[in-house]
Amino acid sequence: MGAPSQATTWGRALWALLLATLGSAASQPLGAESVCTARPLAKYSLTFTGKWSQTAFPKQYPLFRPPAQWSSLLGAAHSSDYSMWRKNQYVSDGLRDFAERGEAWALMRELEAAGEKLQSVHEVFSAPAVPSGTGHTSAELEAHARHSLVSFVVRIVPSPDWFVGVDSLDLCDGDRWREQVEVDLYPYDAGTDSGFTFSSPNFATIPQDTVTEITSSSPSHPANSFYYPRLKSLPPIARVTLVRLRQNPRTFVLPPPGPLGGGNEITDSLSGPETPLDCEVSLWSSWGLCGGPCGKLGAKSRTRYVRVQPANHGTPCPELEEEAECVPDNCV
Repeated sequence: MGAPSQATTWGRALWALLLATLGSAASQPLGAESVCTARPLAKYSLTFTGKWSQTAFPKQYPLFRPPAQWSSLLGAAHSSDYSMWRKNQYVSDGLRDFAERGEAWALMRELEAAGEKLQSVHEVFSAPAVPSGTGHTSAELEAHARHSLVSFVVRIVPSPDWFVGVDSLDLCDGDRWREQVEVDLYPYDAGTDSGFTFSSPNFATIPQDTVTEITSSSPSHPANSFYYPRLKSLPPIARVTLVRLRQNPRTFVLPPPGPLGGGNEITDSLSGPETPLDCEVSLWSSWGLCGGPCGKLGAKSRTRYVRVQPANHGTPCPELEEEAECVPDNCV
């Protein structure tokens, strides 16, 4: 039998390369960009910092009954086959209860069920509520190679069904754990209540909508509490910082003290951007009666009122009263 031709040799080489490539791809989880191989377990300190101040978000800022504040934080360390919430997807019944009323029992049961049946939730963690728009709260959590993702939610109080959080934040980078991660947070609408303002009454969204990010122009309605048409984007309303805790065989060592303390605290002097808020006025009223002496021009007037006071160097209010000449109908 003669020696194989050059074309046959190249064909065999290409076939072998294709098999090797397919075998390598098949060994990777579907949809996963990388596999975490970091060892050993990693423990993290999570600090949630509220940045919801009246200077950054002056429109309809809640001052009373209740004032601006944050609910307790509820989260989980989990694998890629679990999702606590996701943009453009429907929330679960448990997350609906949490986003609308701050009730966590149903969401806790969902997390526990995912941990028991699917083995996809490694740990559930929580942090105390923050009784102000600016302040911080903290928690500790544990992750390992199969459960390297972190998700959590915090309800915006008061609000119809608005919240902030992270979805499947990966603490692992290949074969090592990330030492520190910081993420700016922005408001989301859970898609279960149709209110526009912080203090809107309960008005269920039927049919239920998906989770959407609230921006400075969406929903595009002047009544929306986050509607700032002069801004390209909203400033972050909160931030989360995760710091890996150093450990030895016997104990964990906390990171050195910094500006972020422990527990839930109010921060009165938290610096942040000043969002300009323009004055908003009503439509003009109808013209009043024309008054004046007979044989001469009289005057009539109309008024409007301030709907939103300007703040942070926003556009000042225009004149609220206007007069015009007229011919008196009933002269004296």
